[in-house]
Amino acid sequence: MTLARIILGLLSLAPMTGYDIKRHIETTVTHFWTADKAQIYRALDALVRDGLATVHTVPGQSGPVRQEHRITEAGRAVLAEWLVSDLERSAERDPFLARLFFAGDLGDAELGALLARRRTAVEEALATFERMREELPEPTSRAERVRLWTLENGLAHVRAEAAWLDRIEGELA
Repeated sequence: MTLARIILGLLSLAPMTGYDIKRHIETTVTHFWTADKAQIYRALDALVRDGLATVHTVPGQSGPVRQEHRITEAGRAVLAEWLVSDLERSAERDPFLARLFFAGDLGDAELGALLARRRTAVEEALATFERMREELPEPTSRAERVRLWTLENGLAHVRAEAAWLDRIEGELA
């Protein structure tokens, strides 16, 4: 359900194709949500079926026709309702932490390698989020400021994990 609401939010910004939505997820909300192409298209189909979005065929400017999705008034109402509803608890699922939890019997080299792989992932995420921040113009509206806050939250989490890795790598040494 959350993915469908995120897609409604993206469609409230502008009409988009499934490809556009995938690109926006990868470049604007990736610090808190991911989705693959199949998940996006299933959610779009459901939104159209439920009358929360419409789909229009638009001639391509230099290529094939595009299937552009637009939020409906019913979709805007559902989005607004979701924005003010109680927050649902989201179960954390982190394969790295699951591995680390059981890694006590690994040798120092294997445990160090596990931590090094996580360090690489954290550094890549930090670089991505910092690049996203650098490329954003300073917000000129409340909506832009609120979206920036979510990116700042992602940066804070990644920086906190890097500091945590520093500490546990120091204990391992």
